[in-house]
Amino acid sequence: MNKPLMAKATAVWLIDNTTLSFKQIADFCGLHELEVQGIADGDVAAGVKGFDPIASHQLDQSEIDKGEKDPAYKLRLKHNPAAEGEEKRRGPRYTPLSKRQDRPAAILWLVKFHPELADSQIARLVGTTKPTIQAIRDRTHWNIQNIQPIDPVALGLCKQTELDAAVQKAAKKQSAEGGVMSDDERRKLVSTETSLSMENEPRLPSAIAGLENFSLSDDRDEDKAPERDLDADSFFNLPDSDEDDEDENDR
Repeated sequence: MNKPLMAKATAVWLIDNTTLSFKQIADFCGLHELEVQGIADGDVAAGVKGFDPIASHQLDQSEIDKGEKDPAYKLRLKHNPAAEGEEKRRGPRYTPLSKRQDRPAAILWLVKFHPELADSQIARLVGTTKPTIQAIRDRTHWNIQNIQPIDPVALGLCKQTELDAAVQKAAKKQSAEGGVMSDDERRKLVSTETSLSMENEPRLPSAIAGLENFSLSDDRDEDKAPERDLDADSFFNLPDSDEDDEDENDR
């Protein structure tokens, strides 16, 4: 926990009831110093009622006394069990109204390309519910015919680092359970950078592998009849010179 509950209301109370500097109040409440100055001027948090951090057991009076004596002193937040987990997200991720119509497309993309992800992981990534995920898995969603799978990162529903973390977690869980993964599934369970750097695995040779250099010339040579040498005279069927002389004498 790095800031008190109702930070602005606490800042209002500290401004009205202490002589702490704006910087001390800003550091304690997790606000900007100019924002605290705006609260003091009435430009920010107008109408907000002050919240006593001492009564709510978030701050001791001794801390305020130290801060008032030393402007460089940073107030230390007292442990408050009621404020534990305040920074943690509870339930599904909040999705703006303008992007809620894109959630079915993101769910279909995750179900299609990352079937190893659990429904709870998908729900956290895109801010949806398990019944909606199950309806898309079973293709019983009312608009399933018009839904096209789209990457949730491209839609702005989650970050690439969050998607990679969820995929890595699913990979560890599947490997711990002894599941057998194909090469394509193994590539899906790693981050984008790791997948691009992976080399192709050797595959078994096919039935015709190694036959591309095979020649049947030897077999054809055995059956082929010997060819006689051809010269220019034989090619054009020209008569010999002696036969020409005999023809001239007969004439």
